[in-house]
Amino acid sequence: MPFTLPSRTPSGPRRRTLLASAAGAFALAGCSTAEPSTTETSGGGPSAADRARARAARDSRALAERYAAVITAYPSLAERLRPLRAEVVRHTAAFESGSRASGSPSPSASASESAVAAGATPAPSATVPATEKDALKELASAERTLADQRAKALLDVPGELARLLASVAAAGAAHAYLLTEGTK
Repeated sequence: MPFTLPSRTPSGPRRRTLLASAAGAFALAGCSTAEPSTTETSGGGPSAADRARARAARDSRALAERYAAVITAYPSLAERLRPLRAEVVRHTAAFESGSRASGSPSPSASASESAVAAGATPAPSATVPATEKDALKELASAERTLADQRAKALLDVPGELARLLASVAAAGAAHAYLLTEGTK
């Protein structure tokens, strides 16, 4: 009897698996509390955890601005992109609230957080690709890159922040998948 291959082989993780892991990641992120910084640098400067948290908040704000720029340029994508952008805004708030809880608020954090949450128009420097398909690919690439950076950074930070970074990285990977689904 000859060996036959199945008619369709899955080419990656299943949608259900990604969505379930993203939902679990959001649940974990929602249950986290701020952890005191214990790795102060000499001279009383911000700890490595505080710097990582501030960088993650800044990266999330920039990603939310990219989403806003694409939504502004391509209103037909708004329904698809608004929920993903809303999650990115929540990630920004999670990183910034932990930063405030540890006593090192960013001077521009609250102003930019409210601008991002309100759906402010992106800065003119935000460039948008010429086609919707390219814009989605660019967003997916940005999500993937940021997820990879956060996955690497979580090795150098304490427990709660590491869990938050892992959760947000998982969500970013799910966003990248959702952005590329159906565009191939």
